[in-house]
Amino acid sequence: MEESRVALVTGAADGIGAGIVRRLIGDGLRVVAVDIDEERGVRSIAEHGDRTTFVRADVSREADVVDMIARARDAFGPVDVLVNNAWGGGGMGRVERKTNDLLQHGLDVAFYGAFWAMREVFPDMKARGWGRVINMCSLNGVNAHMGTLEYNVAKESLRTLTRTAAREWAPTGVVVNAVCPAAKSAAFHRVMGAHPELIAAADASNPMGRIGDPYDDIAPVVSFLASDDCRYLTGNTLFVDGGSHINGSAWAPDLGD
Repeated sequence: MEESRVALVTGAADGIGAGIVRRLIGDGLRVVAVDIDEERGVRSIAEHGDRTTFVRADVSREADVVDMIARARDAFGPVDVLVNNAWGGGGMGRVERKTNDLLQHGLDVAFYGAFWAMREVFPDMKARGWGRVINMCSLNGVNAHMGTLEYNVAKESLRTLTRTAAREWAPTGVVVNAVCPAAKSAAFHRVMGAHPELIAAADASNPMGRIGDPYDDIAPVVSFLASDDCRYLTGNTLFVDGGSHINGSAWAPDLGD
């Protein structure tokens, strides 16, 4: 991969985002790591030297997104590879208990944050005739998992954005794809911390018998989607999940009455 290429990864301080940053740096890219948690984010990139820089941003705020793209351009040049991975948290609960604010926050982070970033990077990508956008979506939305309405809605909205942009941008050399991972991410660990009874069930429900690793299992697929070889693949959802999507994964937490 060209040494001059620049990637920007949101939600980069830990989990899947951190694994993607590490892999893309290994591929030879310069990477702008973005997260709302500055302390953890700076610590996460310390080992990567001058091939990466950290930008603090709250991607639920349009001004922060515009600023992070400008700061990426100032640090390394125009963004060639955009990975929208950030998520803003939520909680387990039944549909009727969800609030407007919770749903809006989920959309602001996962949908609008990605939309604003895509809108900002597209002119440079179009001008160069080359660009890669990778949106991290979720099986939760595809399978309508219980208890996580705000996450499901936001991530499925992001998949719709992915396909629409892919269709419109196809003539420009910019390809846009989605990844639905099954990995032991930070969000996974938060949910399992609150519902430890689901840990063994999560592994057992996966056809391969385990939930994936962010670096070893998820990041290599993102690496391909960010590469020159991904020139003819666009508008797709890649289920990087050990086969969980084939029959759907069992997910029935006790949400109370």
